[in-house]
Amino acid sequence: MNRFERKSGGRRDRRGQRQRRGARAGAFRRWAGYLLLAAFVGPAVVILLYRVVPPPVTPLMLIRAAEGYGISRSWVPLSRISPHLQRAVIAAEDAKFCAHRGFDWDAVGNAVERYQKKRKRVLGASTISMQTSKNLFLWPARTFLRKAGEAYLTVWLEALLPKARILELYLNVIEWGPGIYGAEAASRHYFGVGAAQLSAHQAALLAAVLPNPIYWHPDRPGPWTRDRAATIMARANSVALGKGTPCP
Repeated sequence: MNRFERKSGGRRDRRGQRQRRGARAGAFRRWAGYLLLAAFVGPAVVILLYRVVPPPVTPLMLIRAAEGYGISRSWVPLSRISPHLQRAVIAAEDAKFCAHRGFDWDAVGNAVERYQKKRKRVLGASTISMQTSKNLFLWPARTFLRKAGEAYLTVWLEALLPKARILELYLNVIEWGPGIYGAEAASRHYFGVGAAQLSAHQAALLAAVLPNPIYWHPDRPGPWTRDRAATIMARANSVALGKGTPCP
């Protein structure tokens, strides 16, 4: 092989290498685009599906099942959940549920201010919409990544679902004890009645333990739980429900 042929062969090899690198880069960009599109559109598709069908399972249910707990749940429509419980949960967890679009910015500002003063985790800024997003799609760890995902999903949730459906989802998937999910399962487990038959006091006790349902028990309340339930009952009286919807 003469010098010219060696040079020509070298140029062809380099050109082939560049073409292969370009093909790989193009494939990477295409797959990255597909993943970004899925991340953007996927949640919207699932949330629209949850507009008409109950979620089959949540990540927290699977995590608890792996920890050895069962899954006790029974989906019921919002019309079969006591108005006492609807009022109690709104009063306890998100008093501005009907007024905001997923985020209570006043509560967020107050939480940040308390954090800056105390330098420790402060509760109180998570709305029912945010908690519903977390329970439907995410894991319970308190990380910035999870909070960012929660905020992103909350935007979709509020954009695509009415308030009544958000509350209905929340009350059917929220954890109310080890392996106990939703208002119907919790009502029957703790009080022996369906969610529709809950009294105001029973509803307040259920709402009182939501911050830590693994360790607090609505059927065996301690002093703190009883005091919190009494406060919730008083606040619940000012929560007005609309006809067929939590928001008047």
